[in-house]
Amino acid sequence: MADDVIGANGAVYINMDEGLKRMMNNPKFFAKMLGKFKTDNATLLADAIAAVQAGDQEKAKMAIHTLKGIAANLSLTELYKQTLEAEAQIKAGSLSPETQDSIEKCFAETIILVTKVIEQYAG
Repeated sequence: MADDVIGANGAVYINMDEGLKRMMNNPKFFAKMLGKFKTDNATLLADAIAAVQAGDQEKAKMAIHTLKGIAANLSLTELYKQTLEAEAQIKAGSLSPETQDSIEKCFAETIILVTKVIEQYAG
């Protein structure tokens, strides 16, 4: 059993057991998929926020929904929780400054922690 990756706020950012199960208990494959998350989806949150600010609800909903799904599939627990809230707000027509600030901080910390997991398992 791998230990969960805990963020500075004490929340579980990466559920390692669940993530590894989803990746056939293959740590190198999990690290590879986390690496793809970093490279292929680095702008999803920024895209969602920019779309909200531009008034493009459809683009904002699609970007945040995609990020939520990826977070769920990779067991990025805290990011998933925060995307749920952001998605609900976007669907309701806006994104509160508090939620935006919170999810931006969460995303940044998630990237840092994902990088540590990649370094631990990729080798």
